[in-house]
Amino acid sequence: MPRPSRASARTKLAFTLPRLLGTHQHRIDYHHFIWSLVRKPGAFAAYRYRDELFPTTTFRLAYDRLCKQMAKRADGQYVRLLHLAASTSEAEVETALVLLLEANQTPMVEAVRDLVQAPAARPLPQVSTPVLTLQAYDRLIPSRRAHA
Repeated sequence: MPRPSRASARTKLAFTLPRLLGTHQHRIDYHHFIWSLVRKPGAFAAYRYRDELFPTTTFRLAYDRLCKQMAKRADGQYVRLLHLAASTSEAEVETALVLLLEANQTPMVEAVRDLVQAPAARPLPQVSTPVLTLQAYDRLIPSRRAHA
């Protein structure tokens, strides 16, 4: 089998992005740099494209609630929420945020993590391994039928 050339590995499509027409257009995906932002959450407040870091309206509402109830720690909490969304499931984090906001609770990372990871805490079902015998297959072989 021939080895793939080095050029083919470099020309492999990684992902596609929609084309942005006009001037001053930008598209920021928090998945690309959230791990570095977690190390410096204070950078979130002064980030030029901060509005792009709200994937849905629910995330924006959660950030607003955090600012209202814990102004000094809101940026750090929100960046950790984005990190949780990037490392687990954005849809599940959003569902947890909706539940907390509807219950009029502060959407702290710990509360969201508990809601997102609750199903994983259930014990796995025990699976038994069946005992396999090959006697039925031995009967299919003509030379084995004569000896039986």
